[in-house]
Amino acid sequence: MKSLTKKFHFHSKQHCQHGGKKTVRQVSIKNGKGHKSIVYYDQNKMVAKASEKLKQGEVELIKVGKFIPGLFKSMKMKSRKSHKKGHKKSHKKTQKRK
Repeated sequence: MKSLTKKFHFHSKQHCQHGGKKTVRQVSIKNGKGHKSIVYYDQNKMVAKASEKLKQGEVELIKVGKFIPGLFKSMKMKSRKSHKKGHKKSHKKTQKRK
């Protein structure tokens, strides 16, 4: 007989805006397996991103409805190199037709 954890689905997304900066934290659980991710934006450009699998203990606590303090603290960020100033693609000028 299959356990009830296999049929458990959960999704949560939290947006936090601070001026031109935004933080998005996301938790999703499907069929008993879960992932957590955090993304940082600055002036509508993604500057850092991290994602990990949820541990089985964290999935069980979320299923019961418990708050997990520091859920996203252990995640290591991967910064995006393309966020540097002056890093734009050059566009060719189009010629006007006569």
